[in-house]
Amino acid sequence: MIQRFGLLIALLASPVCSFAPQLTMFQSRTSALEMGAESEVSFSSDLDGTEVRIGIIRTRWNDEDVTRLVDGAKKALTECKVTDENIFETEVPGAFELPYAAKLLAMSGTVDAVICAGVLVKGDTMHFEYISDAVSKGIMNVGMSTNVPCIFGVLTCLTDDQVKARSTGDSNHGYDWGKTAVEMALLRGQAMGVGGKMSGMGFGMSAPLKPGLSDPMPPADEEKKKRVGF
Repeated sequence: MIQRFGLLIALLASPVCSFAPQLTMFQSRTSALEMGAESEVSFSSDLDGTEVRIGIIRTRWNDEDVTRLVDGAKKALTECKVTDENIFETEVPGAFELPYAAKLLAMSGTVDAVICAGVLVKGDTMHFEYISDAVSKGIMNVGMSTNVPCIFGVLTCLTDDQVKARSTGDSNHGYDWGKTAVEMALLRGQAMGVGGKMSGMGFGMSAPLKPGLSDPMPPADEEKKKRVGF
């Protein structure tokens, strides 16, 4: 009798026990959605972008949020000594148009890095997933095919609150994008032999690399070399 009673207690308790881990998993998932607003990336304090030319392509979609992100990027560029004359900014309707515009700017040979800034927020359909995937791959492909760093500055958020948390105050991700653009532009310059020779192995060469099929189109004249943007 005692054994049967113990078995009955175990059977009654089992649904509760099996439900407990599911509740924990749900709570963990909810917490994960709220994380990530604060940047975990650190940058060198001596990034010198005096000679760096940066292009910023932003969307008009979600204009207010994107403007805050662009302002954050410009703040970082200023801290890195990038001059106003060396910052080119233009806009496109939405995030889907960013890769094409970025490729045109990269191929112009007038910038050393491109920041693509936009905001995507999950809606009721699969539109969010399709656009996010296409834009992220498109921006990456532009950088790989032109040898000009293209910074993925598109927030892909599930709620408006997540967007606000990542585009305001000290958690403005645009600031990190600006720093990243300068760092990658300098890295590209070292790899292409610009800015002096580095000893030993790694980036930096005694002479610039010869243009290849994946390099940007060379400027048509000396005046175009000095111009930033299209």
